[in-house]
Formats: sequence, C-alpha cells, structure tokens
Amino acid sequence: MSDSEQINSENEKWSIRNGVFTTVILNISTNYFPLFAISVLGASNYEVGLMSSLPQFIGMFAMVIGSIIISRLKEKKMFTVYSFFAARLFLIAMAFVFFLPKQYQSMTFILLVSLMNFPFSFATLGWQALIADIISEKRRNAFFSNRNRVMTFIGMISTFIIGFFLQLFDKTNAAPYQFLYIAAFICGLLEIFYLKKHKEKKQPILQKLEKKPLFDISVFKHKPFFYFLLCSLFFNFGWQMCWSLFSIYQIKYAGATGLWISLFAVANSIGQVVSFKWWGKMADKYTNTKMLIYVSIGMASAPFLTVLSTNLVYIVLVNIFAGLFVSGTVLLLFNLLLESTEEKIRSQCIANYNILLALIAFVAPQFGVYILEMTNIVAAMYISSVFRALSGVCFFLFYIYLKRKQNFVQKQRVDSSSVTVM
Repeated sequence: MSDSEQINSENEKWSIRNGVFTTVILNISTNYFPLFAISVLGASNYEVGLMSSLPQFIGMFAMVIGSIIISRLKEKKMFTVYSFFAARLFLIAMAFVFFLPKQYQSMTFILLVSLMNFPFSFATLGWQALIADIISEKRRNAFFSNRNRVMTFIGMISTFIIGFFLQLFDKTNAAPYQFLYIAAFICGLLEIFYLKKHKEKKQPILQKLEKKPLFDISVFKHKPFFYFLLCSLFFNFGWQMCWSLFSIYQIKYAGATGLWISLFAVANSIGQVVSFKWWGKMADKYTNTKMLIYVSIGMASAPFLTVLSTNLVYIVLVNIFAGLFVSGTVLLLFNLLLESTEEKIRSQCIANYNILLALIAFVAPQFGVYILEMTNIVAAMYISSVFRALSGVCFFLFYIYLKRKQNFVQKQRVDSSSVTVM
C-alpha cells in the first residue's frame, strides 16, 4: 500500500469514528430538543416552529462569513475543530436553562439552540470542504454509504438506551435532560479528538475568490450546479416544512413520551441501516440524480402515512419505512452536490448552497406551522407530501438534462475522433 493510500485509509477510519460521536451527540441531545421544550418548558406550537427555523436563519449569516474564511484557508481542519468546540459549549449552557424564571425558560432555550448553529454552521461548512479535499470522488459513494451505515447503527443503539433512561423519570423532570446535555458535551470532546487526527494536504488559496462578494452569484453560471441547486432547495422546502409538524403530532396528538420518541428514532435508523449500502450501489449503477427521483417519492409518503393513525406502534412502523428513504436523501444529496460542482470553485459552491439551504430551512418550518394554524395537522402534512412528490419531478427533469449533456459530450468526442482519423 502506497503512502497516499495509507493516508486515505486512515482518514476514512478517523472520519467514521468522528462521525460516530457526532451521531451520539445528535441522538442524546438534539433529537430530544422538541420533547424537552414541549414537555418540560411548555413551549407553544409557534415556539416549536421557531426552534426549527431560527437556527437556520442564524446559520445563514454564519455561512456567508464562513464562505469567506474557507476560501482563504490553506488548511481547513483546525478551523473545523475550533468551530465544533464552540458549538458544543452551548450544550453546557442548556443544562442550566431550568434554573431561570419559568417565563424565560422556553425562549432562552430556543435562543441557545439557535445561537449554537452559528459556530455549528462554520463546522459544517469546514467539514464538507475538508472531506471534499481528502476523500477522492471514486471512493465517495462506497465510503459514505459505509460511514453513514455505521453512524446510524451506533445512533440507533444510543437512542434506544436513552429512551429507556428517560422513561425512568417523569416527563416534566428536567434533571435527565441536564445529564444528557453534559454527556453530549463530553462526547463532543471525543468527536473533536478524532477530527484532529485527519491528515490534510495544504490547498492553494484561490486568489480569484478573494475579491468576490460575500454571496458569489458567478458560481451559478455552472449549469449542473445551478439546476441541482433549484432541485435541492425545492426538495428541502417540502422535506423541512413538516419537521416541526412531526414533533407536534407525535407529542401533542399521539402522546409520545421519551421512550416512544426514542423508538421512532430507532425505527427510522433501522430503515437507514438496511438501505444505506443499497442506495450507494444503485447510485453507482444508475447515478445519484436518477435515484433521487425515487427518494423524493418515498419521502412524500411519510407525512401522509403518519397522520393516518395516532397509534404509537403504527408510527414506529411508518418510521422504519421512512428511514429507507432518509438514508438515500442523506447520501445522494451530498454526493450530487460534490458531483455537480467544479473542483476549483467547490468550496464557494458549497458555501452558497448552504446559505440558500439555511434560508429555506428558516422559511419552511414556519410555513408548516402557519399551515397548521390556518387548517389542521392532517392538511398540513398532506401539503408537505405534495411538495415532496413534486420535487421528484424536478429531479427527473435534472436527470434528463444531465443525460442529454452527457450524450452531447460523447457525440462531440466521436466527431472529434472522426475528424482526427480523416
């Protein structure tokens, strides 16, 4: 094995271990933010929606600043490390929210969740750019399908354990959540430890990016990226508009406790674990774009199926089914983002993509809650299903465009070869 292959192999190993602790943090803290806000702090529907959208609004500004910083860095690893550490510090602050006067607790918690997304957006942007540099394109589908499968399996186990842990306490008791937030911070230190072990080559600073505006519209001239952006933003709007609705439906309408919230997450993880490898293989065989058509259709069924019953066992089964397509969403969207960008402007494309994604993530949950207040939970979920299904049409049109572009390039090569022979 060459030195380069050895470095690549070690980077993949450290990335998987880093991802494991990232997943554990998500599953012992973030997954229970809505339950903590509703059951312990008494948050309203509007506040639950705000908890999904406000972090994205703050993250949008972070992406603008982060894109400028990233374009000036020869090495992205330490920037990403410091960003993750800053984000994890907010978990400590969350553990002490319950000591505030009752009238300030829910809004303070929402503000902490939101402000945490500022350094976390830096971390996400840095991590994406770092991974794009150190994982070769030919390895991405296989590596990410394996990485995501391991992360999901570990997340499933940790979520199951936490569900039983929370079941030991009254659902209005803040103490178990305080313990979880502190435990999440400790996991964050291990997450950073493995991130620092990545080996990164210094990248040349792209001088032409230094003089560009904060939000660089010139990257949209690359048509594959521009069309991917349109499809992805539309898909994410339909996907994220019902994130708050799921939490509201499960907790307020179906009466889910911490154990059931864990079972929902575990069920979703089971669906992801068994399908990650399949999506990777199918993407290699049929392309990421074509497989996203099927992902969109599958994702469209989740809101519709969920509101057919408040039976908690039934909702567990629906989450297993939904997980089959969530894995495809996570894997294919990121791979297609990297595939649709040119290497020389990839960091800037990723930054602009995340800025616009943050804007969608701010608007979509608020729109979902608005529909809920104007109609009812069933109508709001159905509308989300329609948006998700329509995104499948967008990806189908993008697939046709890429197919025609590929055929045109091949025809030019054949014509060029014919001329050379003559």
